[in-house]
Amino acid sequence: MSSETIPKTGILKPRVLITGGAGFIGSTLTRYLVSHELAEVLNIDKLTYAGNLTSLREVAEETSYQFQKLDILDTPAVSKVITDFRPTAIMHLAAESHVDRSIESPSGFIQTNILGTYHLLQIAMKYWGGLDTRAKRIFRFHHISTDEVYGSLGDSGLFTEKTAYDPHSPYAASKASSDHLVRSWHHTYGLPTLITNCTNNYGPYQFPEKLIPLVILNALERKPLPIYGTGKNVRDWLYVDDHVKALWRVLTDGQVGETYNIGGNMERSNLEVATTACDILDTLRPTFQGKSRDLITFVSDRPGHDLRYATDSTRIKQDLNWEPEESFDSGMHKTVKWYLDNDWWWAPIRSAT
Repeated sequence: MSSETIPKTGILKPRVLITGGAGFIGSTLTRYLVSHELAEVLNIDKLTYAGNLTSLREVAEETSYQFQKLDILDTPAVSKVITDFRPTAIMHLAAESHVDRSIESPSGFIQTNILGTYHLLQIAMKYWGGLDTRAKRIFRFHHISTDEVYGSLGDSGLFTEKTAYDPHSPYAASKASSDHLVRSWHHTYGLPTLITNCTNNYGPYQFPEKLIPLVILNALERKPLPIYGTGKNVRDWLYVDDHVKALWRVLTDGQVGETYNIGGNMERSNLEVATTACDILDTLRPTFQGKSRDLITFVSDRPGHDLRYATDSTRIKQDLNWEPEESFDSGMHKTVKWYLDNDWWWAPIRSAT
């Protein structure tokens, strides 16, 4: 594998095309790059149920930000915007990502996550092949993936970048497939790629059907808080702002052809996550209607529910000097407070679903 990183001397402001930039992680990344003046950004997003342009209203009028509504499967349209924008990097986040939806209807996951990635790789190859020598050296294709590709852990152990893939859900399998495609385009064709596999993200602007916002918002409305099985399934939680800083660090300093795991080093069971959110909510907005944690209701477990994920982030810490800034408690406090203060964002989504 190449040890080449992006040359730093004499580079103009990076131009980054982000796919899926209206989603949870994508919008956080877009706001971070634009608001910190790190890059000019073109966001392309199909605006499916989880894509929301209101997540980007604070940067929507910035001259360094552009948006085009596009499906990554629309090869001619995507090719044109890439040719016109001339990115120095593509950060690929467009994906169907909800495990439950993948179990109920896997077709969209196959289309977007696998075929969409294939088409994007083909477009990137053609674009990269037409660049001059210096621009070729600078260009990167960064594929953002998940730790779910590795399968499930027992009570001990951690996923590393060398862990064998063992996906257990249609979502995980589709992301594993896309990872393999990206890796093969680097090894076969020389496309300068980077892959990151992250743990469970949480934070502001997360779609309300996900665990943490669902618990917060249901508790606010004094509705049941559904927890699968016994609530003992464990995930490593990563505050989304920490994640996007890691993504930028990998893009700018990472070694071509390498994979980096990004974890929060914050293992919590689903039940612990729910009770933490409830207790913070009760502190920030006391109620006389009882403790929010009393609303927790255990429901039938979902098929193939992996027991535990936990990621070893040693490589990104040692090689790129990144580690999360937020603890689980500080990140959760920020998250609960954000949902309390920003019903303008989530209330229309809740009323529409």
